[in-house]
Amino acid sequence: MKIERFEELNCWKEARKLRKMVSTVLDKSVVRRNFTLCDQIKRAALSIMANIAEGFERGSNKEFIQFLYISKGSCGEVRSQL
Repeated sequence: MKIERFEELNCWKEARKLRKMVSTVLDKSVVRRNFTLCDQIKRAALSIMANIAEGFERGSNKEFIQFLYISKGSCGEVRSQL
């Protein structure tokens, strides 16, 4: 089965769930008062799914892999800030 769209990728689906979960948790947390930190964490979580999508759309395996590594870096950023 060939994947035609990035929305079919399990890693993108999981990144989307993570982004939503991060936003939900931060919006209910005391840390929400620290707008700069919350904004940075939310943007890093969004970056995970955005880079997966961008890499897939580039059309080459080499570039897709490169963007997956960038996404992995954003995952580390989210974990570190949380």
